[in-house]
Amino acid sequence: MRFRHRAAAGFATLLLPFAGLVGLASPAQAATSATATYAKTQDWGSGFEGKWTVKNTGTTTINSWTVEWDFPSGTKVTSAWDATVTNSGDHWTAKNNGWNGTLAPGASVSFGFNGSGTGSPTGCKLNGGSCDGTSVPGDAAPSAPGTPTASGITDTSVKLSWSAATDDKGVKNYDVLRDGARVATVTTTSYTDSGLAKGTDYSYTVQARDTADQTGPVSGAVRVRTTGDTEEPPPTGDKVKLGYFTEWGVYGRNYHVKNLVTSGSAAKITHINYSFGNVKNGQCTVDDTFAAYEKAYTADQSVSGTADTWDQPLRGNFNQLRQLKAKYPHIKVLYSFGGWTYSGGFGQAAANAAAFAKSCKQVVEDPRWADVFDGIDIDWEYPNACGLTCDTSGPAAFRTLSQALRAEFGKDYLVTAAITADASEGGKIDAADYGGAAQYLDWYNVMTYDYFGAWDKTGPTAPHSPLTSYAGIPKEGFNSAAAIAKLKAKGVPASKLLLGIGFYGRGWTGVTQSAPGGTATGPATGTYEAGIEDYKVLKNSCPATGTVGGTAYAHCGSNWWSYDTPATINSKMAWAKSQGLGGAFFWEFSGDTANGELVSAIDGGLK
Repeated sequence: MRFRHRAAAGFATLLLPFAGLVGLASPAQAATSATATYAKTQDWGSGFEGKWTVKNTGTTTINSWTVEWDFPSGTKVTSAWDATVTNSGDHWTAKNNGWNGTLAPGASVSFGFNGSGTGSPTGCKLNGGSCDGTSVPGDAAPSAPGTPTASGITDTSVKLSWSAATDDKGVKNYDVLRDGARVATVTTTSYTDSGLAKGTDYSYTVQARDTADQTGPVSGAVRVRTTGDTEEPPPTGDKVKLGYFTEWGVYGRNYHVKNLVTSGSAAKITHINYSFGNVKNGQCTVDDTFAAYEKAYTADQSVSGTADTWDQPLRGNFNQLRQLKAKYPHIKVLYSFGGWTYSGGFGQAAANAAAFAKSCKQVVEDPRWADVFDGIDIDWEYPNACGLTCDTSGPAAFRTLSQALRAEFGKDYLVTAAITADASEGGKIDAADYGGAAQYLDWYNVMTYDYFGAWDKTGPTAPHSPLTSYAGIPKEGFNSAAAIAKLKAKGVPASKLLLGIGFYGRGWTGVTQSAPGGTATGPATGTYEAGIEDYKVLKNSCPATGTVGGTAYAHCGSNWWSYDTPATINSKMAWAKSQGLGGAFFWEFSGDTANGELVSAIDGGLK
């Protein structure tokens, strides 16, 4: 999938210069046990970049930190990183993130922000004390309580119990969190939660609060399902209707989880693949922590209509997905790892598949968001073949990895994989044991798109997502029907195959011939990358003029594009049903129109 990952990489490149800017530092303020130092690292006239550095100058570990300051009227923070920054008028507060709150003696941590205005901070406070060394930060936060245990589960209630937390000044009470939101504060180490829906999954954690009202880290999570049958009807039809949601889409594309609601798409899908987690050193890891779980949403931006607060345990896309699942209980969410850019780590992962699987489960079951994810999706491009990099781990590696994931995650989690659709003789499907791996997986997302595109700058023009072969197709085996047929022949059940749909087009420029097979001079101009454009743009800028191989194409001026339309999607869904496929998936939500017409076509076509 060239399109999706080059777009992400390009966006990261745009951000790098800002992270590297350095300017003049101004003197700061300090404390007996810790110091907080401010520097204006860049000033570009209409705004500036500021940085605070917190250093532990004492002899005991600091478990959390909060820096407060005042800006003069007209000066404010516009964005921040490596801390959660909020304000009340001109008073600003920065609190550590979950990963950078602990400072050993002598250690330091910095966070930064972009601002507008010309003022400088005054009235600095660090953990409630002065930053200039005349007072010390507050006492240590309490430890995490034990992971709750559940008992007495009924249709509408559950009793929770946990082991006590510890604190140097004493524990005052405990916050009980259901699906990340506080539902009670109690002074004992047990609580009965009632008023629940029957046949429904919940996740519970607990955090302690000390006598200074400091909260400690959240406990491990316990997953609970109330008894009785769910009252929520299943989604229409019995087919999988899955869409990819991109982590980086919240930036330049300005596409957020709430768009699934406003477009009407959430009611018409069954599954979401959240993409992408990274694969580093043979381990699963979160990629962009800010987008994933730190970005704060205002009330009008959030699915629930409630604004994020500075001290809530989870924000960002993960919290928005949690809210989406509360609103649409039929939706299941999988965490997808790899993709075009991050597939280079899978070879090392396969060398110790059990350790890799264990690391993935630790990420998916992180207590801060354990209730958000219902499974894992592996997007290895490509096992024993070449994508952005070439893999030489052998034909059995993919099966080995799939087996380890199923063994680690068990039967209660979904385990799926996005795979190649190259059905050419000796091509990528032949390079790995997809037939043998299928027994461990719930389904394959067969990437039946990106067959042809303007990486072949002079053409010939051809649809990037042909359903079937046609006279003059540039390469045999490069079509959806051939890929599905080859996977079936290798023993993959039809019900475990999902047909892939691209919510974008690929195109060339310098084309004079309207029919496929014409010559070109290079890629057509695209919003985010040359040769690629969203359907929502193409439907108006270059309307379809014909179809070939079951996919639409368009010739407008000197540009030639191919893309799927509601009409071609309807035909592809009819074909998928005739083949007994398990459903369809698409890359990705933000390419659709504001009213979700392509999602509607998939939903309607699979009924």
